[in-house]
Amino acid sequence: MSKGLKIFLIVLAVIIVLIFILFSSIKGIYNSFVTLDEGVNNSWAQVETVLQRRFDLIPNLVETVKGYASHEKEVLTEVTKARASVGGASTINDKIQANNQLTSALSRLLVVVEKYPDLKANQNFIRLQDELAGTENRIAVERRRYNDTVKTYNQKIRIFPNNLFAGMFGFEKRAYFEAPKEAQDAPKVEF
Repeated sequence: MSKGLKIFLIVLAVIIVLIFILFSSIKGIYNSFVTLDEGVNNSWAQVETVLQRRFDLIPNLVETVKGYASHEKEVLTEVTKARASVGGASTINDKIQANNQLTSALSRLLVVVEKYPDLKANQNFIRLQDELAGTENRIAVERRRYNDTVKTYNQKIRIFPNNLFAGMFGFEKRAYFEAPKEAQDAPKVEF
C-alpha cells in the first residue's frame, strides 16, 4: 500500500469518526428537546384535566347559588361568561387567560356567598364548595408541575449551543401558567 493511500485512509477514517460524533451529539440534543417538549405537553394535559373538573363543577355551583342569591345576577352572569370563554379557548395562552378570568369570577362568587348564611349551611352547596376547593388545590399542584417542566424545557433550549439547534429544529420557548395580577389582591367581603 502506498504512503499516499495510507494517509488518505487515515484522513477518511478521522472524518468518518468526526461525522459520527457530530451526528450523535446533534441526535442527542434533538432527542432531549423532544423528551422535554413531550414532558411539557404531558404536564399541560394534567393541568387541563383538573381545569375540566372545575369547568364541570361550576354549573352545579351556580345553580345552587341562584336559588339563594337571585338578585346577584351580575356575578352569576360573570361566572357563566368566564366558563364559556374557557370552553372556547383553543391555544394554551388563551386557555391560561380564560382560566385566570374564571378564577377571578369564582372568587367574586364566593364573596357573594358570604352574604347568605342559609346558602353557606346548605349541604349541596357545602359539598360543591368542598369539591371546588379540592379541585383548586389540584389545579395549583398541576400548575406548579407544569411551570417546573416549562422551566426545564425553556432552560434547555436557551443554553448554548442548544439554542442554535433549538431554533434550527423549531423548538420555541413555552409560556408559563401564571396567576392573574388581580389574584394579588384578596377579595373584599362586605355585608
